[in-house]
Amino acid sequence: MPACLRRGAGGLLLATCGLLLAAVPAWADLRLCNLTPSKVGIALGYRDPQGWVTEGWWDLAPKGCETLLRGSLAARFYYVFAVDYTRGGEWSGRSLMCTRDSEFTIRGVEDCLARGYDRNGFFEVDTGEQKSWTIQLSDPNQPVAPQP
Repeated sequence: MPACLRRGAGGLLLATCGLLLAAVPAWADLRLCNLTPSKVGIALGYRDPQGWVTEGWWDLAPKGCETLLRGSLAARFYYVFAVDYTRGGEWSGRSLMCTRDSEFTIRGVEDCLARGYDRNGFFEVDTGEQKSWTIQLSDPNQPVAPQP
């Protein structure tokens, strides 16, 4: 048993133990932070061992962050489509993937409309093969600045 958890160790040592535990590195994740003053909706596209997947919607409050995928990243590229619920507009790109209006997990990016889904353009996020990454959504008039 660690000294800080032994009977009679005292409050000071218990607090020191908490600081040591807090210094352990966090799990690797894919996170997205909304740096805008608007509420936004997020859809994510990525490739897993079975093929392409799109998922949505995560609702992010203004200035809020959300973990989209937990654990070490398995791919270099991820794809994001975001909608500004407050002011209108979107963050999009050239990579066409399937979405729908309500919560979804969709396998495959082909024949979206024929399969009854919507099709939207996602922007590419290059993680540089990092195991953890945070995407930052900024004002639609400014470029999106992904950061490790």
